[in-house]
Amino acid sequence: MKKILSVFLMFLMILTLMTGCGNNNTTDNSNKDTENNEKIKMVTNAEFPPFEYFEGENIVGVDVEIAKEIAKDLGKELEVEHIDFSSVVPSVQTGKADFAAAGITITPERLEEVDFSIPYVESIQHVIYIKGQEINSLDELKGKKIGVQLGTTGDISIADNINLEDGGLYNSGAEVVQYKSPLEAAQDLIAGRIDVVVIDKLPAEEIVKNNGDKIESKILGDISESYGIAVKKGDKELLESINKTLERLISEGKIEEYIANHSE
Repeated sequence: MKKILSVFLMFLMILTLMTGCGNNNTTDNSNKDTENNEKIKMVTNAEFPPFEYFEGENIVGVDVEIAKEIAKDLGKELEVEHIDFSSVVPSVQTGKADFAAAGITITPERLEEVDFSIPYVESIQHVIYIKGQEINSLDELKGKKIGVQLGTTGDISIADNINLEDGGLYNSGAEVVQYKSPLEAAQDLIAGRIDVVVIDKLPAEEIVKNNGDKIESKILGDISESYGIAVKKGDKELLESINKTLERLISEGKIEEYIANHSE
């Protein structure tokens, strides 16, 4: 009888310990959930100065400044992840990030995939070329190797001009060369592997500023665009919060200030 009682008591002790372990696991999961709720994640491509770029190991830039204000207004901690530009919209679509800010142009195609904030920057395409080899029009790109950043407005607009029958570069011998970043494209331009780079105005000006003895840039036609912040389709609450922050920053002149500070 004593032996049976001892076995029974031992069984109760084991059961108690197992129950205790289960409770600890539940507490850990709750902590993780709470921690996730206290953070908001932004994805970007940190190779697009002055909007996003690396300063040492830190990602900084205009979009990061804006994202910090969005997080502050929401009472959350900002987490920023650098990924390929072509992956920023899919990351929001699949819920891997709360929002994307990477100098993203609002287009009808992207509006089918994600929801966009109000526009916060207007831009226009520029062409970068070697000094002394000035490009004055789209027509002068015929027969040239044209560097673009994959998935950007420059990429899409130049590809359309080359591939569509009514495009100005159709059957002209012009060729698109895609890069992960405009900086890589500029390096190949300087090295003579491509003839020009087509990219947004402010990144073009930054690249020229840092390589001004070798290259120049100017407006290319009238290919204009508006930048927006992307969120998952239907996430109205977050979108409204982002728009509210953007409206405040625009009215305070902060976005122009951010651009000036990160273009020095």
